[in-house]
Formats: sequence, structure tokens, C-alpha cells
Amino acid sequence: MTEPREAETPEADFHLTRQGLEVIDKAIDDGDGPALDAALEPMHAADIADLIEQLTTARRREFLQLYSGEIDGEILSEIDESIREEVIEQLPDEVVAEAVREMDSDDVVDLIEDMEAPEQQAILAALDESDRAAVERSLTWPEYSAGRLMQSEVVTAPEHWTVGEAIDFLRAEEWLPDQFYHMVLVDPRRHPTGYVTLGKLLASRREVLLRDLAEDSFRTISARQDEGDVAYAFNKYHLISAPVVDDDDRLVGVITIDDAMSVLDEEHEEDFLRMARVSDDSHVSDGPLQTARQRLPWLVINLCTASLSALVISRFEATLAQLVILAALMPIVASTGGIAGTQSLAVAVRALATRELTSANARRVVLRELMAGMLNGLGLALILTLAGAVILGSLQIGLVLGMAMIANQVVAAMGGVLVPLSLSRLGLDPALASGTFVTTMTDMMGFFAFLGLASWILV
Repeated sequence: MTEPREAETPEADFHLTRQGLEVIDKAIDDGDGPALDAALEPMHAADIADLIEQLTTARRREFLQLYSGEIDGEILSEIDESIREEVIEQLPDEVVAEAVREMDSDDVVDLIEDMEAPEQQAILAALDESDRAAVERSLTWPEYSAGRLMQSEVVTAPEHWTVGEAIDFLRAEEWLPDQFYHMVLVDPRRHPTGYVTLGKLLASRREVLLRDLAEDSFRTISARQDEGDVAYAFNKYHLISAPVVDDDDRLVGVITIDDAMSVLDEEHEEDFLRMARVSDDSHVSDGPLQTARQRLPWLVINLCTASLSALVISRFEATLAQLVILAALMPIVASTGGIAGTQSLAVAVRALATRELTSANARRVVLRELMAGMLNGLGLALILTLAGAVILGSLQIGLVLGMAMIANQVVAAMGGVLVPLSLSRLGLDPALASGTFVTTMTDMMGFFAFLGLASWILV
């Protein structure tokens, strides 16, 4: 009797396969436009955008010469902003114009907001008068605000309408967005008063009033609200879309969940890169010189802070000369403290970004990290004391290692939460410089505690 085979998990078809890339590469090499079109035809716009981003500059130019006629608004909006302007420059004007006309107003704003004025005007000239006015209004709002994030195409209805009137309106209109989730209810002065999901609209009888179907989750967002706060609200309150209002509380647009989640994803990516002291402008398509230029400043800063640790070590030259074994043991305390500091720092930065760590609970979190650092230090100290006695044959060296470990673990845990909290209070990005400060603290404290205790106990 054969044993049943475990079901194999199918590979997720969410990326470009090796076979697909080989077909595309061959089509580009051969200059075979029809073969390239056939290979890309079943692919999602996001996958085609990924392909364009992964190509080198020269290879991208060859690709666009063959495929430029197929670039539409959906593909253009998916291309990373780091290379989007480069791609647009290589496309025929009529292709760009057609692509832009297909895009929602928020995607057009995202496309042109970082362009120079002449390039912006060229894009705006391709739009219809009403669409151009909507984009220009969005550009008047502050950068990184809800006004820049929203789309102007909003489906509204008077609050006194019935379901039947709303359905008849939707069937008759031709300008409706390709995707929308709510019908926003407004009063005569265009102040939003609620919204109704399309599901409830379709499931209700024609004579039911729309105001009786309004969702409890309704809330409006100021066009001046920071886009990070918008993404936080969508995530916390499980919003699908939210109306955007101007300074007089009049409806000016709507933000949908896909745009809010894009902001949330960008902020998480930015924090991750900054914690590693890498520019958030870094991309895999960057050249070696550009990559080195982005990273060198932080490496120089780390070099300077590392010099402080070297200065601490130099103060114990006599101790090291008498007990050479200490030089081999120093990295144990410093590196373990660095890891502990990074752990505490990662939790604190994430909690600050998600608003879990606030002034209201900061004291409790700091005390928790203090106790956790002390417990970790005691556990590691016990291991090191026994190891010193058994492996090195010196209980005193083990005690010095253990005591230094306790001190450094406490410093690491406290620094990992206090440094980002302090930077946040000062209005600075806690993800940007926290790692440098915490690493410097743990290295200096680790060397100072270990060599200081060694000078006092062993020498």
C-alpha cells in the first residue's frame, strides 16, 4: 500500500518566471515586436511595470522602442517614480497623451507633481478641460497631503434620494470611475453627510431612502491632512474609501483603500531603509556610482562614531597589555549589546509609526524594556560566568564578562526605546538616525564596562 503523497504547494504566479523572461529577452534581441506583444499580452500591468524597472537603461530603451505603442495609463501609473520620467521621455507624445487621458486624476497628480513646469504643462495639455482643472486643483494642496492623494471623480447623490433614483442615475451616467465603493450623500451645499456601499444599494428595495442605508464607518478627511495620517486612519478603522473635504467642509474628492495602502507601504519601506541608513531613493536599478554616493555619507558617520569606541579602548591600553585574552573577549559584550539594541529599536520605531507608542504609554514601555534588558543580561551573565570558569579556567574573567553583559543589555534595551522617543519628540524621523546612536551607545558601554571591570577586578 503506497503512502499518500503530500500535496505540493503551487508556486504563486505573482512574479516574472525565468521562462517568460527568456522569451522576452529573445524578442528584444531579435527586435521582434509581435513576439514581445504576444509574450506580454497576458501579463498584468504591474508585472509589465516590474519588468521595465528591472531592465538596465540601455535595455529599457530597446524595450520601449518595440513596445511603446502598448504602454497605457495603467502600466504608466504602476512604474516606479524613480524611472517614470525617463520612460515618459522615451515614449512618443501621442502615446503619453493617450495614456494620461486613461488615468484617474490622482494618478495624474502622482505622475506630474515632481516634474518641472514645462513637463507638467505638456502632460496637462493632453487632458480634457474638466480633467485638467481637477488635476490643477489637486496640485494646489500641500505636498504629501490628502488633497494630493485624492481622486476628484466622486459619485454623489442628494441625501433625500431613494435607492431607485440612485440606481437610475448610475445607469444613465457615462463618466463614472472604473472602480468605486461608495455613493457619497451630500446636502444642498455639497457637504458630505454619509455614504452607502454599492452592496447595500443593490440589495435594497427601490423605495428605501439612501440616508437609511448610510454606513456607521462614515468619516471625512481634510484635504490638508498628512497622507501618513490618512493611511493610519484607513488601517485602523478598516475604511474602504473616505470623502475629502476642503476648508469649508465641502466635498472635493475621495481617497480609496488602494491609494491609502500604497502610502502605508511606502512609509514602511522608507522606515526600513532608513533604519539601515540607506537612502529611501535607493533602487535596484541604480548604478554602482549612484549607490555608493547614497551610502557613503552614513558610512562616514559610522566611521566617526566607531572612533569613539576606539577612544574608549585606548584608555585601557595598560589593562589589555597585561591580559591579552581580554582583546579576544571584548566583541562578545559589544556585539550582543548591539543585537539587543537593534531588537528594542525595531520594536520602538514600528510602534511609533503605527501610533502604538505614545506619550500616554511611554513610561510603561520604557520600564518594560528596562526589566527585559535586565533579565536578558542576567541570563547571559550566568552563561558567560560558567563559560569563563569551565573554558577559560578563570571564574573572575567569567564574572567580569557577566557583569559587563548585564550593564550593556540594560543600556541597549533602554537606548533602543529612549533614542527614537527622543528624536520623535524633537520632530525628527526616529528611523533615520536611531541606529547610529544606539550602536554607538552599546559599543562604548560594552567596552567601557568590560575593560573598566577588568581593570578593577583582574589587574
